[in-house]
Amino acid sequence: MAKRRINQQQSRRISAAQAKQLANAQGTTGQVNSGLVIARFGQRVLVENAMGEQRQCFLRPHIENIVAGDRVAWQESEDGGVIEAVDERATVLTRPNARGELRPIAANVDLMLIVIAPAPEPHANLIDRYLVAAEHAGIQPALIVNKTDLLQAADPVLALAGRYAPLGYSVIHTDRESDPQAQQVRALMSQRTAVLVGQSGVGKSSLIKRLLPDTDQRGNDIRIGALSEGVDKGRHTTTAAELYHLPGSGDLIDSPGIREFQLSHLPAAEVAEAFIEFRPFLGRCHFRDCQHDHETDCAILEAVATGAISEARLASYRLMTEQLSR
Repeated sequence: MAKRRINQQQSRRISAAQAKQLANAQGTTGQVNSGLVIARFGQRVLVENAMGEQRQCFLRPHIENIVAGDRVAWQESEDGGVIEAVDERATVLTRPNARGELRPIAANVDLMLIVIAPAPEPHANLIDRYLVAAEHAGIQPALIVNKTDLLQAADPVLALAGRYAPLGYSVIHTDRESDPQAQQVRALMSQRTAVLVGQSGVGKSSLIKRLLPDTDQRGNDIRIGALSEGVDKGRHTTTAAELYHLPGSGDLIDSPGIREFQLSHLPAAEVAEAFIEFRPFLGRCHFRDCQHDHETDCAILEAVATGAISEARLASYRLMTEQLSR
């Protein structure tokens, strides 16, 4: 849907409102504080100071693309606070928006927890896209198979998840109740900042409740969403990425449900490098610009023939690179 155009009178009203906000924010203390971004909603950002107190801050006009996990410098004001600067990020998870512009999802992340479940049906290529995004950003990924109490012994989800443990990725099974496996997730997240990703409806919010049983007492609005009636695509419940502190140590960033994760900003060579089992064979093909499709003396195709690389993963790689060229 095209954006609705605004007329000059509406534009003047918006500019006046923004000017009033900035004018109110000028009453700052002059003391610069460090803070952690907990969540962002439009031009307002929830920032936590070193004492664990949270303030609602406004953004200076020159500051853009702040996300949960960012470290910022801010000053207190009559309205709460004003963010003056953003610290350099150690890592940042990004994805293109509908216009192809690269936007951050979460900052300073060490671990990506990819959540799948029996429904909505998980797809290997989407999992692989998450893995590529994590590998490219320098973030360690792990796979969580949620709602395992709904699975049968021969469920395809189990076979799908089973592809990744041999590659060296952690695979943890959890169910909808409080379970010992949640302790495994907490142990994996200890002293780290993790981002939780996955399709809508896979139970990410329910998983947060198990990891953070006192979440509601902190005033956070975690809404449990049911699968949309009539379609196997979940109903969105989380509207903005939000950071939570785990008991003891570690932080968790929940991101809005993502049904697609485009990688159009990555060249094919970097996509191949992010397939970790490809790495020992890259650069060993006869042709420098080998597409790993039908070429002779292709080290990747030879690795598939010997079983060192699975045909399913090669097919997933090809699908990604085909979409890059569109």
